[in-house]
Formats: sequence, C-alpha cells, structure tokens
Amino acid sequence: MASVTIISSCVHHNLHRHPSPSILTPFKTPRSSSFINSKPIVINPKRTVSSSSSSHIRIYKSSSFDFTSYIVRKAESVNKALDLAVPLQEPLKIHEAMRYSLLAGGKRIRPVLCLAACELVGGEPSVAMPAACAVEMLHTMSLIHDDLPCIDNDDLRRGKPTNHRVFGENVAVLAGDALLPFAFEHLVTATSPEVSPVRLVRAVGELARPVGVEGVAAGQVADISSEGLDSNDVGLEHLEFIHLRKTAALLEASAVLGGIVGGGSDDEIERLRQYARCIGLLFQVVDDILDVTKSSQELGKTAGKDLVADKLTYPKIMGLEKSREFAEKLSRDARDQLLGFGSDKVAPLLALASYIANRQN
Repeated sequence: MASVTIISSCVHHNLHRHPSPSILTPFKTPRSSSFINSKPIVINPKRTVSSSSSSHIRIYKSSSFDFTSYIVRKAESVNKALDLAVPLQEPLKIHEAMRYSLLAGGKRIRPVLCLAACELVGGEPSVAMPAACAVEMLHTMSLIHDDLPCIDNDDLRRGKPTNHRVFGENVAVLAGDALLPFAFEHLVTATSPEVSPVRLVRAVGELARPVGVEGVAAGQVADISSEGLDSNDVGLEHLEFIHLRKTAALLEASAVLGGIVGGGSDDEIERLRQYARCIGLLFQVVDDILDVTKSSQELGKTAGKDLVADKLTYPKIMGLEKSREFAEKLSRDARDQLLGFGSDKVAPLLALASYIANRQN
C-alpha cells in the first residue's frame, strides 16, 4: 500500500534554518497556484492505530499537574471577564444576542491558550486577559456567522439553539458584526499600560489577521466553494489551505497574542506560533472525526452535517484511520515546538495539545 502524503507547514519548520525576522511575521497566503509551499508529511500506512476514542492519541500525563483543574479555573476567570466586558445595556436586543453566544459556555480553548502562552514567556495572566477575551469575541462572532442559514445553517451550538434561531437572522448578523470591532476596542482599552504601545500595536495586527482575507474569510470562502467537489480532484493541499485559515489562524493568534503581551522574545513567539498552527490543524482533524463518530447529543451541535453538506473533510479524503494517525502526528509535532521551555510553565500547553487530540465534543 502506498503511503499517504499530507502537505503541512507546521511540522517541518526549522527555526534555526528559517529564523523569524520579527514577532510580526504572519502566515503568508501564497500568491502562486500552490496552496502550501513546504515539505510533505509522510504517514506510515503500516503503523496501526487503535480505533478506540480513548487510545488513538497519546495523552500527556504529569503527576504534578492537574489539567482539568487548570482549564476549569482559567475558563471561569475568562467567563467572569467576558461578563464584565459586555454588560447588558441599551439597546437590549443586540446586547442580549451578543451575550447569549459569548456566555454560552464552551471549552474556552483559545483564551486559555492565550493566558498559558503569556505565562510560558514569563508574563502575568492578568495582563493577557483582555487579549484572551478579544480572541473569544472574534471566535464567537465567527460561530454566529457560520451558523447562519446562508453558510452552515445550523440549529445547535454548544447544546443550545443557535443565535439566529433565538433572535432572528437580522439580529444575529448584527450581534456578530458588533463583536468584531468591540474585540479590538477591548484589547486596546483594557490592556494594562505596562504593555508597551509597540507591543500593543503588534497585538492588534495579530488579532486582525485571522478574521480577514488571510484567515477565516479566506478559509470560509474556500470551504463553501469546495462543497460537492470530488475529493480525488481536490486533495489534501486544498483542505489544509481551508483549515489553516478557518480554524488554525485564530488559535495561532491566541498563542502569539499571549506571547506578545507577556513580553516574549521573537524566538519564543515564533515557536508558540508553530505550536498553535499544529494544534489548530489537530483541532479540525479531531472535529472532522467526531462529526462522523458522535451523536448530536454527545457533540452539543448537529452531528453529520458535513456529510450531509458534502463538504471536504479529513475522513472523507484520508479515511478514518489515517485521519487518526495524522492527528497523532500533529499532537506530537506540537509538543516538539515546546522543547526547551521551563517544565513548570510548559505543562499547560503540553496538556492542551493532548486535550485537543482526545476531546469528545
């Protein structure tokens, strides 16, 4: 059996051969006809991977670190900060709609990643909280818009009716529109003065990129254009183009923002960028696997919708077992980017990669 080749930009990045010129270095959208210009990942087809949901990814374990307590504690602090950031005020309808989706719960992976990245480079998590909230506001905006009838037409999100099902399409669109600029306003006005203006401007640039034409917008358009296409005619390069922008870009921004406001060096921030790019793709691969292996009740959202919409997914192109192998490799490569950081501060990010790999909803 021939090996499966996957194009990926996150796992063969050599920091010594390709140093980052500055902490502003973004993921550049290729201008050529090739989606991603990098070396391929070759997955060994002879390697067997268990189909069990509890064993197909190696889990990071530490006798001295309780990741469950960590993420619950951080998520609670993020929820409190979000509640304060978007109070219920006039006009009530728009604020009710914003808060409905923003405070609907969820794992808060992106803001927790931002806080953990800040701590990793020696910063105080309180300094990164406005950035963490801003990232979650953008994420919520993208979910509200993704769920609209004109895009994914979803009825459930985080186990609750989607925003447009509760408030109507017009208010849902406006709620997302309002969260977009407010994320930037909150980042600029709420970030501590101890963060230099230079770093704050850099943070604004990083926050803008994942929701523009190098991020979610580009990935979403490519995703919509791919519906119904034959996977044999499109390939994995196209799928990775979509998800590096649609999913990984905001996770990348989360980690980089934490590194910037936390005072990280260029090298530290670049390694955080590569780590987050890997777990961003990992998140999507696992999401695609869950979509075809779990029920709507288990997921808290509509299961099997990608299959119904005839979208390109990793299981559709690679098959379920190869998708699990790819997820394992991305998890391993993400952890490799963290080598050399202090063991006391790196544990949350190591555990986060494992958590994403093994999540069940």
